[in-house]
Amino acid sequence: MGPLPPLTEGGLARPRIGIAGISIESSTFSPHVSGDEAFTIRTGADLIGYYPFLDAGRELRDAAEWVPLYHGRSLPGGAVAPETYRRMKQAIVDAIREQGPFDGFFFDIHGAMSVIGMQDAEGDLAAAVRAELGPDTLVSTSMDLHGNVSEVLRDEVDLLTCYRMAPHEDWLNTKERAVWNLLARLRGAHGTDPVRRRPFKAWVPVPVLLPGEKTSTRLQPAQGIYAELPGIEQREGVVDASVWIGYAWADEPRCQAYVVVMGDDEALIAQEAERIARMFWVAREEFPFVAPTADLDGALQNALAPGAARPYVISDSGDNPTAGGAGDVTWTLAQLLARPELVDGSRTTLVASIFDAEAVAAARAAGVGATVTLTAGARVDDGPHGAVEITGEVFSITDGDPSAGAQAVIAVGGLHAIITERRKPFHHLDDFRMLGLDPEAADIVVVKIGYLEPELYQLAADWTLALTPGGVDQDLLRLGHHRLAPGVFPFDTTGVPPLRAHVSRRAEASA
Repeated sequence: MGPLPPLTEGGLARPRIGIAGISIESSTFSPHVSGDEAFTIRTGADLIGYYPFLDAGRELRDAAEWVPLYHGRSLPGGAVAPETYRRMKQAIVDAIREQGPFDGFFFDIHGAMSVIGMQDAEGDLAAAVRAELGPDTLVSTSMDLHGNVSEVLRDEVDLLTCYRMAPHEDWLNTKERAVWNLLARLRGAHGTDPVRRRPFKAWVPVPVLLPGEKTSTRLQPAQGIYAELPGIEQREGVVDASVWIGYAWADEPRCQAYVVVMGDDEALIAQEAERIARMFWVAREEFPFVAPTADLDGALQNALAPGAARPYVISDSGDNPTAGGAGDVTWTLAQLLARPELVDGSRTTLVASIFDAEAVAAARAAGVGATVTLTAGARVDDGPHGAVEITGEVFSITDGDPSAGAQAVIAVGGLHAIITERRKPFHHLDDFRMLGLDPEAADIVVVKIGYLEPELYQLAADWTLALTPGGVDQDLLRLGHHRLAPGVFPFDTTGVPPLRAHVSRRAEASA
């Protein structure tokens, strides 16, 4: 991004900018409900401290008067409870009213929030924010590439961008880009007219809906499509170029892919948005899974094969909590416990995880080293399998994890089942090590995830993406979507979309 452009005549030397938003990815196919307990709320100094690029002394921090208002962030999960959403929305609106007015606004959202009884929750939130800000405030939005850009969201914000990497190693860079774009427009050569500060947006919906595990930017064709974006962004008359994959595990009309290119050259941004949209559409049948896939039996066959590389990682993808799975589906653990070769002590298998506070409490009561019989899991999502019975030795009890709370490991021969008090993804090697487990010395590591996050990717000598059941099932056709827009691939394979850019910018600013 480089330094901010110089202040020009009519630009704002130190604009007043508010910060607020709600960030969650919500599966409407999971029975989990994301209530107040799911969200970490940041306000004031805690919120501005969430963004390292706004640390004291940094160029972006000094370029504006920052007013951190209210932000709610949750681990992905089920749809948000309506009262939880209403409280957060009202807190944002009230804070804007009490602490405004603002020249600019950083609207930090995910893009795949579902709220029970609603559709297009981010559109609803954006409309409420815009109504309270008024027409003149320039709004810049940062999003996950697995979010959705509805017409309402498109029309209520002025600048928007999203991640360009999956896994999301550029998440913080993207937020910084959204802030940089906002400041550049407020400082730039657009006079004092709020309308002229707004770039045009060329928006092209692409009727394709694929899981993130088929669209990793580590692989073609996603890698090549996203590689086009920096070059487009560098062209004269362009501000930003983004591609949204969309969110596959919500059943809403907005769920599909989108291309948005922003800038002052209307013809150029339309041309480039349509070009990228065509690339995406033409490649729709070419997106591969990020790893070899199999059902669980096939994945275990790979992992148990003579000479299989160690550690062998299996993605238990159907209940991935970082995609919206409940996190307590027991189907895979039950299958593993039934395999004699995994529980006879001949090899070490780590299984992460299910959450069940009562099971953890029972393990604690028995004590480390005790043999226990526990019934665990499936308290939230019992669709694929009911609660699982585990008889084994309490290997460890660990307290203090900010996400998981207390954690218990039950050893059944060489199989180590991790049970947590609360939902937690296992993305880091230290997530295992803190429990007394060594993932690098294990034979098999089974983790509820889709594509592997960087540390797991480095850990895996080899791996299989297991197509297991749950609220984020990779087999989209068996989930039962029925509210998508017409013509979305792969649910409908008959149509050919126009892929024409809708070019607009907000013009309802006061003189």
